[in-house]
Amino acid sequence: MTKLVIHAGPYTFDAKLEEEAAPQTCAAFRKALPYQSQIVHVRWSGEGVWIPLGDHDFGVGYENHTSHPAPGHIILYPGGISETEILLAYGGVDFSSKMGQLAGNHFITLTSGHENLMKLGNLVLWEGAKDIRFELAE
Repeated sequence: MTKLVIHAGPYTFDAKLEEEAAPQTCAAFRKALPYQSQIVHVRWSGEGVWIPLGDHDFGVGYENHTSHPAPGHIILYPGGISETEILLAYGGVDFSSKMGQLAGNHFITLTSGHENLMKLGNLVLWEGAKDIRFELAE
C-alpha cells in the first residue's frame, strides 16, 4: 500500500492510494509526485475543493468511478465533457459541472485528519485558493 502525505492550506493529512481499485489512475498520479497546485472551492458539486486542470491528460479512463465521493475521498475526473480535475470531498458531494453530472475515479483516501476536512473546506470557501501538495510518505 502506497502512503501519501497531503499538505492543504494549514492542514496535513495522511492518505493511501487506492491501487487495487484504481491501478491506472494511481500509477499515472505517482509519476507526477510530488504534486503541487492550488485548491479552490467547487462551483456545483457541494462540499468539496478542487484542482482545475484544463485539458491535462493523465492518460487514464474510468475506473472505480463515482459521482458521490465520501468525505476524505479524492477523485480524478479524466476529462471529456468537462475539464480534467482533482476533487477532494469534505462533506456531501454530488459531482457535477455546468454540463451535468460527472463521475471521477476514486484513487486516494485520507486516513487521518478527518477532523480538519470541514475546516479546510470552509477556509477555502471564505478565504479563497490554498496551496496543496501531495508527496510520498517516508
